Amino acid sequence: MIPLFVLAHFAHHLVIALPVPLLPFIRNEFALDYTQAGVVIMAFNLSYGISQLPSGWLADRIGPRVLLTIGTAGVAVTGLLVGLSQTHFMLIAFLVLMGIAGGGYHPSATPLISRSVEPKNRGRALGFHMIGGSGSFFLAPLVGAGIAAYYGWRASFTLLAIPTALFGIAFYIVLGRRPELNRLSKTLSEYRDKAQPPSSYLPQLIPFMVLNIFTAGVNFSIISFIPLFMIDHFGVAEAIAASFLSIIYSAGLWASPLGGHISDRIGKVRVALVACLVTGPLIYLLNIVPSGLGIAAVLLMFGIAIYIRMPAAESYIISQTPEHRRSTILGIYYFASMEAGGIFSPIIGNCVDRFGFQPTFTSAGIAILMVSLVCAIFLRHNRD
Repeated sequence: MIPLFVLAHFAHHLVIALPVPLLPFIRNEFALDYTQAGVVIMAFNLSYGISQLPSGWLADRIGPRVLLTIGTAGVAVTGLLVGLSQTHFMLIAFLVLMGIAGGGYHPSATPLISRSVEPKNRGRALGFHMIGGSGSFFLAPLVGAGIAAYYGWRASFTLLAIPTALFGIAFYIVLGRRPELNRLSKTLSEYRDKAQPPSSYLPQLIPFMVLNIFTAGVNFSIISFIPLFMIDHFGVAEAIAASFLSIIYSAGLWASPLGGHISDRIGKVRVALVACLVTGPLIYLLNIVPSGLGIAAVLLMFGIAIYIRMPAAESYIISQTPEHRRSTILGIYYFASMEAGGIFSPIIGNCVDRFGFQPTFTSAGIAILMVSLVCAIFLRHNRD
């Protein structure tokens, strides 16, 4: 099932990955300041996060097929609407709809993948799954910005939404013909009716989730402003600024399976904690490295830290959660991560408006470092 879900992950994120690299084009058309640009990102992120909660709950009760299909084909349809938007208000409204449509994918896909492999290989399997999402985030800045440079940013949404919609329809048909998916869903339903959750998993899970949610939220908000940072700080063109995001996401093509493999061998908590500790200094380095190879190297290391952490985090949450509640707990995790990114984006934008990029990036790096150190105290005895 993993190759199928790698393709589905790619399709799910292909349109979702467009708002950030196209933000410079959107800013110019609607004359937005940094705070308003952050609100554009927040509109999608908040709705995407909120929709994870009911989606995770529904996936544990009605099965994953419908939610997985909406997470691909539904995103494509709303992406077409984003491409048709003519005003700032329409853009915000359709981005909200796109977030709602996309919320069902991750809480449905991740538990299915984890159940299809042995626990000792769970991190590696989830890491391979992330190749699909990383691939779309890698290609979207290149393809989307290239289309936008010639035909406008709306054409990027419209043209990339069409193949995503076609895949979503095919995905629904293929899922209905996969007997192993039906067996997994049936087994999960039977387990849910009989199992009782352990009472001791939350004390270890809560500080770990806080660490990863906070780090993911700050990371997303920083990434959202990288294209504008490249334009206003280094003076590069819009299309080139967008392409720098591909450097970050290129790491996911190999670092995510590597991170999953390492976490299976030396411990998920250790891998996630080290990745979070490294992230803070890397954000600070954005202030002082030169353009060209310097900024490219830091962005690549930033991406490596992100994608090594992600499969370790998902695998640990699954291993610590009762099987019949995994989609629900993952929905909470994705919800909080997306909401953190959505809330932090306009805050980061407002700080840049007031103080500039350097103090803002420095403060963000220090915040991640401090939260990581505090959470490390609570997780110091955990060897998973």
